[in-house]
Amino acid sequence: MKIGNRVFDTERGCYLMGILNVTPDSFSDGGKWTDIGRAKAHVGEMIAEGAAIIDIGGESTRPGHVRISAEEEIARVIPAIRMVKENFDVPVSIDSYKGEVVDAALKAGADLVNDIWGFRYDRRIAELAANYHVPCCLMHNRREPVYGNFMEDVKTDLRESVRIALDAGIRPDQIVLDPGVGFGKNYEHNLTVIHRLKELRELGYPLLMAASRKSVIGLTLDLPSEQRLEGTLAITVISVLQGASFIRVHDVKENYRAVKMAQAVMAEGMPAE
Repeated sequence: MKIGNRVFDTERGCYLMGILNVTPDSFSDGGKWTDIGRAKAHVGEMIAEGAAIIDIGGESTRPGHVRISAEEEIARVIPAIRMVKENFDVPVSIDSYKGEVVDAALKAGADLVNDIWGFRYDRRIAELAANYHVPCCLMHNRREPVYGNFMEDVKTDLRESVRIALDAGIRPDQIVLDPGVGFGKNYEHNLTVIHRLKELRELGYPLLMAASRKSVIGLTLDLPSEQRLEGTLAITVISVLQGASFIRVHDVKENYRAVKMAQAVMAEGMPAE
């Protein structure tokens, strides 16, 4: 899969997506990177620690978040996108579900669209991704955590997102799927979708795990967001073992080491050719 100017081996590799939240109210790092100078330093640090993609978001989507206007979100993310593109040789992802924001981000040079609604909130985003010839990450989400057969319903919803993408003209080799930990799911659902991540591989697309510091860890370990590194690392290793191609994280250095260790164990455990 090609993202920006880089080719990613999604069959054998696992790559880290470093999070850059330019928001004052994100659940874990709100306000830390709103200053462009501090954001630049942080991006450089994440790249040095192993981030292969920088994911930029301008609106917090934590539970109970307050939605902001597209104009305000654009004002937050565009300077950050331009800063990364002008100073670093790394693909940039735009984390948004609003067509106006995605359009502005792609014009500013974003290389990947990361949509928490999997094109089911604003279908124009699929057309934009197709027109700009950029890949997309389609996340599973629901407004309420109500399911019949949970895993089968998740697969059905993701298939709908894929259909929207393909109908818009996005190529199959430009699609990544995210199970949506923390979105439209209760505590048990989140644990289940992590435990059974490999089942989503049957859909035929690379998988991204985005559980860094999320509430499922806080609820399990009874810890605040700034103390959830070990829980995040556990999910990262579990995801690598189940075939995830991308891991979206706040703490790049530690997760990079965990990914490399898990990959080494998996490689050693494979039968000789």
